[in-house]
Amino acid sequence: MLRILHGTKIDFVKPWRIAVGITIAFIAIGFIMLGVHEARYGSALARSIEFTGGTLMQLQFQQPPDVGQIRATVDAAGFPGSEIQQFGTDREFTVRAATQGDEAGHAVESTAKQIQTALEQKFGANDMKVVRTEIIGPRVGQELTRNAALAILISLGVTLIYLAFRFEWRFGIAAVIATGHDLLSTLAFLAIMRIEVSLTVVAALLTVIGYSLNDTIIIFDRVREDLKKNRTDSLYVVLNKAINETLPRSILTHVTVALATLSLLLFAGEVIRPFSWIMLFGIVTGTFSSIYIAGPTLLWIEHRWPRPHGERRPVMHNPATTPSRPAGRATAGAR
Repeated sequence: MLRILHGTKIDFVKPWRIAVGITIAFIAIGFIMLGVHEARYGSALARSIEFTGGTLMQLQFQQPPDVGQIRATVDAAGFPGSEIQQFGTDREFTVRAATQGDEAGHAVESTAKQIQTALEQKFGANDMKVVRTEIIGPRVGQELTRNAALAILISLGVTLIYLAFRFEWRFGIAAVIATGHDLLSTLAFLAIMRIEVSLTVVAALLTVIGYSLNDTIIIFDRVREDLKKNRTDSLYVVLNKAINETLPRSILTHVTVALATLSLLLFAGEVIRPFSWIMLFGIVTGTFSSIYIAGPTLLWIEHRWPRPHGERRPVMHNPATTPSRPAGRATAGAR
């Protein structure tokens, strides 16, 4: 088996303050951008017609058209991000576009007219006709959005319970906090990049959560094994050792996923591109949180709520590099 960076002894946890400062600044910039978007566009996040509803047009062509040309024409007409799908034969397509206008009827008429005019100029009035036009409601209503958020919270709660049972509660809390960081940083990334939120993006977000949790659990599982092997090393030393031991696996996994995602980003087309952006960012933030959020959080919890006296072990050899804690607690924890 290919071994990369085997036997490394890198102190990953030491620069945790710098890493946390960087991620806090990134998340702050993202939330500032959310406020800017809210003031400029009336919506903090760019939502697709799956969330907002819009206009549906069924088109019929005399000859099979190029889908890329249809998409480019609709985008140029002022409706970027519209959904274009083949409908039945290769000469029929549907276009879902966000409505423009104050009243529903006027909005549909205006949107359909602009798209029809642009397509007729591109393909010819005699080679294309509009079969039907209608209002479509949002696929994702408020109730479904609320249920999705509830499902994420329940999944985090179940993860916390599982880790508390399989490992112990300290590991569960650290993993959930790291996952919360991934959610916030991905939200900031969406705001900064102004990526349209669609069902595809939601799927990517859920995938990122699972990816990050898996990475964190693998490191924590190695921490648990190393704690049993050597009961004299501090938790700081054991945590660094676990990260170094899983480093070859992490590099091979992350590089493989990143290359596959990058190929989707470059060659898969406009529809899958938002998914690719979120996945590519998720690889980075998931790896980051597993090392610089979950690890230091576990150290802080161990200092804040030390184990019973019979199970207590030194948390750090060098207290100067320990996350902030009361001095009395640190002294007691080192006994």
